[in-house]
Amino acid sequence: MRMTGAQILWECLEREGVKHVFGYPGGAILPAYDALRHSKIHHVLVRHEQGATHMADGYARATGHVGVAIATSGPGATNMVTGIATAMMDSSPIVCITGQVGSRLIGSDAFQETDITGVTLPITKHNCLVTKPGELVRTLREAFHIARSGRPGPVLVDITKDAQQSACELDWERAVPQLPGYRPTLSPETKDYEQALELIHNAKRPVILAGHGIMVSGASKEVRELAEQAHIPVALTLLGIGAFPASHPLNLGMMGMHGEAWVNQAIQEADLLLALGMRFDDRVTGNLKHYAPGAKKIHVEIDPAEINKCVKVDLALIGDLREVLAELLPRVDRCDRSEWLQRIHELKGDSAVRDIQALPDDGHLYAAHVINDLWRETQGSDTVVVTDVGQHQMWEAQYYKHESPRSLITSGGLGTMGFALPAAIGAKVARPEAEVWVVVGDGGFQMTMSELATIVQEKLKVNIAIINNGFLGMVRQWQEFFYERNYQSTPLLNPNFVKLAEAYGIPAMEVTTRSRVVPTVQTARNHRGPVLIDFKVEQEDTVYPMVAAGAALHDMIRRPSPLVETAEDA
Repeated sequence: MRMTGAQILWECLEREGVKHVFGYPGGAILPAYDALRHSKIHHVLVRHEQGATHMADGYARATGHVGVAIATSGPGATNMVTGIATAMMDSSPIVCITGQVGSRLIGSDAFQETDITGVTLPITKHNCLVTKPGELVRTLREAFHIARSGRPGPVLVDITKDAQQSACELDWERAVPQLPGYRPTLSPETKDYEQALELIHNAKRPVILAGHGIMVSGASKEVRELAEQAHIPVALTLLGIGAFPASHPLNLGMMGMHGEAWVNQAIQEADLLLALGMRFDDRVTGNLKHYAPGAKKIHVEIDPAEINKCVKVDLALIGDLREVLAELLPRVDRCDRSEWLQRIHELKGDSAVRDIQALPDDGHLYAAHVINDLWRETQGSDTVVVTDVGQHQMWEAQYYKHESPRSLITSGGLGTMGFALPAAIGAKVARPEAEVWVVVGDGGFQMTMSELATIVQEKLKVNIAIINNGFLGMVRQWQEFFYERNYQSTPLLNPNFVKLAEAYGIPAMEVTTRSRVVPTVQTARNHRGPVLIDFKVEQEDTVYPMVAAGAALHDMIRRPSPLVETAEDA
């Protein structure tokens, strides 16, 4: 079958199971867009190439399938860099396809020429430049294989314009990926399993650290069985939220910089940490010199590069988490750890029940009110919440109870403002039956708010909750704590978000009181199309608790005295 490189591109994507791509056309990728008319793939036209990568990322996180973004050369390709880095830090499988100037022009500083493979080398799992159509099939098959296998991540394929225009024979079967140096499938040895079992059975105060790898591996069921069988409490990373049901009695909550005080204290007092699919990020550990000093550490991880990178462990089980747990579970004994669980209950103290609905309405609207009420209205439904980065992200993690995997999509490792709105579009395209909510700050929203046009053009039912405090909230909080309240460059002069949404044809409402939160959320849910709600919340509200940079995990800035209790002091 003789086809042009542009036609081969779409044929390969179809054979890889791709149904949607997110992109923006331009000169160097125009032959591919011309060939799109022969493809069944649905193209979502974005308003900025960064949005395309975040949409592909949201698509991937919502389903586990590879998301695809496409752009032209030069500025089109470089606009994708932030989204690629976001996917890389959070192990999200996406394939980015960029056009490149003709092969004869490479290195001549031609119009819109950029060495995008050189630019993205540190932030991709793999990338390559294709200059001949005959290289396309194998390259694309390898790209998808690398993106989805082992520890997932982004792959970029840069295709010269002449490679898109020239023709060759398409031979799918002969282009089976041949990657002799790429060996993502590893298996621990028998002695390692035996050592792990001995550590688990001898532990008196164990804690499971549940990370994003549980979702990636599809190991939520196995992790729950391990926790219940060995009676081990579970602490979650930000990206691990949803991997273990929030309502489960063994779920401690989120750990780390803005994790609950009792969770961090339990980790510090533990004698065994079972780190499952997490990488001991600095926001999780605090000061490494004082991190879980009395604990043995077992690290189950698919990427050998993460072993001992941040925290020295006593035992590494390198392999796919679900496969490792399937091997361990039949040999894990049932244990009585009631004393340890009682100790953790004592650590919770009066904070054991987080129920802000019972707090009086003092006339102020707090972000915690909004997020907890949103949870109460959507609980029991197939809801995906996509957050941006900042204070609202932490409040969402604290006050929205996630029961199932892939129900929270957020930027963790890179902390990318502007992520939420486009990522939610990708999630909705991937899971049209799900109820999708964007929870975003007024700062991050303005970075990618042009994608409101994409929502309207694609007729997507995406609800948007802006947590509007008139500040770059988390930066302001740091200025309050560590820079003597010098709010330099953090107050925001915002547009009228209601009128802005209406300009795009999206119904919008403003909420300033607690009593209006629930009815407004109900109105948004009942409307057939997208809705934007501008929640004008208390401006100088603060996320508690907080572990300052460089501090030990147990050395937290705690909530203020109950005499000055505010909405987040549940």
